[in-house]
Amino acid sequence: MSLQLAAYLAASRLLPLIAPKLLTRRLAKGKEDGARWREKLGEPTLPRPDAPVIWLHAVGVGEVLALRGLIVQLADLRPDVEFLVTSTARSSAEVMGGQLPRRTRHQFLPVDAPQYLAKFLDHWKPCLSIWAEQDLWPGAVVAADRAGIPLAMVNARMNDAAFTRREKAKSLYGNLLKRFRLITAQDAITAANLKKLGAREVEVTGSLKSAAPPLAADKTALETARLALEGRSPWLLASSHETDEALALKAQAQLFAEDPSRLLVIAPRDPHRAGEISAAARAMGLTVAQRSKGEGPGQAAVWIADTFGELGLWYRLIPVALIGGTFCKIEGHNPWEPLALGAAVLHGPRTANFAADFAQLDVSGAALPVTEENLVAALRADHTAQRSRASQIVHAARGSLRPLARDLLDLVK
Repeated sequence: MSLQLAAYLAASRLLPLIAPKLLTRRLAKGKEDGARWREKLGEPTLPRPDAPVIWLHAVGVGEVLALRGLIVQLADLRPDVEFLVTSTARSSAEVMGGQLPRRTRHQFLPVDAPQYLAKFLDHWKPCLSIWAEQDLWPGAVVAADRAGIPLAMVNARMNDAAFTRREKAKSLYGNLLKRFRLITAQDAITAANLKKLGAREVEVTGSLKSAAPPLAADKTALETARLALEGRSPWLLASSHETDEALALKAQAQLFAEDPSRLLVIAPRDPHRAGEISAAARAMGLTVAQRSKGEGPGQAAVWIADTFGELGLWYRLIPVALIGGTFCKIEGHNPWEPLALGAAVLHGPRTANFAADFAQLDVSGAALPVTEENLVAALRADHTAQRSRASQIVHAARGSLRPLARDLLDLVK
């Protein structure tokens, strides 16, 4: 074991001295789930199923949702297996609650201290541990390995900047990566960087996000929203940020002046920003309705969908989606979620978070890059052919998960 990893594990033994106090402070600020925060102290809130359990971990909303397609394939190949998904962010748990595949449950990953991890592993007794992207918790990885649980990393993503940040802890990461029996990466750059950190073999398999099942939507909410949109010609700004909103509102002002049936639906990345978005729209002379207040769009020019976890609803109902974060330093959000539900994807020039994905979609004509100058023209265009090409790509991506699922199950004793 490297000195860096040994030092980390030694320090982690002190975490129980402060973890309960820190978590209760976060709870008071609404950053933890009041009914479930003690899961982070290794105390489960669900019983263990009487079956083999495969444990999958991802850090945030997008990473957790991306695991669903893999779980579906694993479940199909092994009908006797149950699944546990862990994450750390409260938002990921709230979204995942309505998106869980069959035979799957969610818990929060405990704080990375031995006594909490021991409780967690003793309760769940997983037969396989699968880690997504690049969120490795050293204590949890070592604890699982010492317990004889096979480790796999899937959907890994590490650009050169991320590698540089980790290079100073190369001996720590190298020791962790050598414990994984299978590592797959989204792209060749990630594979090369993982090998430089100490991984033995890395297979490039592409992004799991392209193969994820469609986001779910509540049937009642779907029908209510469908009726509310009747007679309107909507377009969507999905997972928006301030820069995206300014461009979209400017485009909507022009479209609405030409045709009052045009409606911009804004689903902000942070729903708490609805008041700020509403003020910006009104400053441009646009009328606004706000979903969280129970307001339908009526004849408004802008409808703010400031309700959490409902993108599956909007992607089903709205034919064109402009992906947020693609005009600013956020560098883009997931384009596969709208494509899986038949929405045509438009995006700005800043897509580093999903560079390979957007490049593939743009080259094939399944997504359309836009600028502030041609956004209105793009929104007026017919996207039928674009949707057809996107459908073909999504279908092929889902089929590609089967070999990975088989390789993972081969690790299970």
